[in-house]
Amino acid sequence: MSAAAAIVGAHEYPARRFSEARKGNSLEQATDLTLLALEDAGLTLKDVDGLSVRGIYETDQFIPSTFAEYLGVDIGYGESPDLGGATCAGMVWRAAAAIEKGLAQVVVCVYTGNFPPPKEGAEWRSFGASSYLPGSPQAEFEIPYAHLGQNVPYAFIAQRYGHVYGYDPRAMARLVVQQRINACANPEAIFYGQPLTEDEVLASRMIAPPLHMLEIVRPVRGGAAVIVASPEVASRTRHRPAWVAGYGEGIVHKSPQWAHDILDPPLRRAAATAFAMAGRTPADMDGAQIYDCYTIAVLMALEAAGFCERGKGADLLRTRDLTFAGDFPLNTNGGQLGYGQAGGAGGMTHVVEGYRQIAHRAGPRQIKDCQTMFVSGNGGIMSEQVALILDGAAS
Repeated sequence: MSAAAAIVGAHEYPARRFSEARKGNSLEQATDLTLLALEDAGLTLKDVDGLSVRGIYETDQFIPSTFAEYLGVDIGYGESPDLGGATCAGMVWRAAAAIEKGLAQVVVCVYTGNFPPPKEGAEWRSFGASSYLPGSPQAEFEIPYAHLGQNVPYAFIAQRYGHVYGYDPRAMARLVVQQRINACANPEAIFYGQPLTEDEVLASRMIAPPLHMLEIVRPVRGGAAVIVASPEVASRTRHRPAWVAGYGEGIVHKSPQWAHDILDPPLRRAAATAFAMAGRTPADMDGAQIYDCYTIAVLMALEAAGFCERGKGADLLRTRDLTFAGDFPLNTNGGQLGYGQAGGAGGMTHVVEGYRQIAHRAGPRQIKDCQTMFVSGNGGIMSEQVALILDGAAS
């Protein structure tokens, strides 16, 4: 096997409550994350010739050039992808492709944490609209009918899934519990040291039937960065590289009411492309880091990626050991349900953990002899999805 680029370093802020805000604006935090990730890799700003950056709130235009100027670097590749929760995984494959084409040798992929929305527009952002501007589909067809936010649309998906395949609330609760076990092995997780039972999950407040409060992601403050580098650079970095062996992307709709089949998410296409590129299959994976904003999103991702048949996700959740020491390690740092979701940077949580497992740097939650890892990103209401195959052996 061969791969043109690898993740060679990373840094992630610990998940913290909103009341424990980190000092500094988003540009300063992006710089801090960049420097810490470079240090982790054994590189410096002098090595950087590519930037992929999101979460810079001091400007809404010219984000790559603004950040390059702030860092004092001269780059041959700059981008600011916009894929919602799939952005971070999308950053990584775009960086790998840019390196393969010779545009850069070292690309920093950084997303700052969950900042409060700007004062201008805060009133409409607060109720979950993506756009209030006249002429936008959201302003014309969603806001007037209160079709907003994420909880209700994901509940619609879960209800539809239950209608077609049946719905097992206890299987969903078991997923939350198993990920919480992983979080309890991760001191940086928001729920570190707070184990759960299935009964506690099912007894938590019903938010949007059939989704309970503990099946829904916990927003936190945070942020993360990874370094993607060429083989030449990777050979001189500090840790075992995680090679970007395969990747794929799928985008089908903005709002779920326009989906051709709400139970057939774009990850199916993205994962098939990634596995084919890597020359691997789901059975070859030593673990999976799957975007887990809601329990139903995990179940459907497992099916779409080919880890089980369509409609059989609950069987997998009921019968497999999903902990870091189990036979199907899933979201081994706790995932967003156990670690927390730092806004758009939440998707980098899965990338960082995938890298750490491949690099054998996950500490007490390390998967034994981990060589391969599936990573996914999910934006919007199952709208924009990315799949990555990370491999410790490809070179």
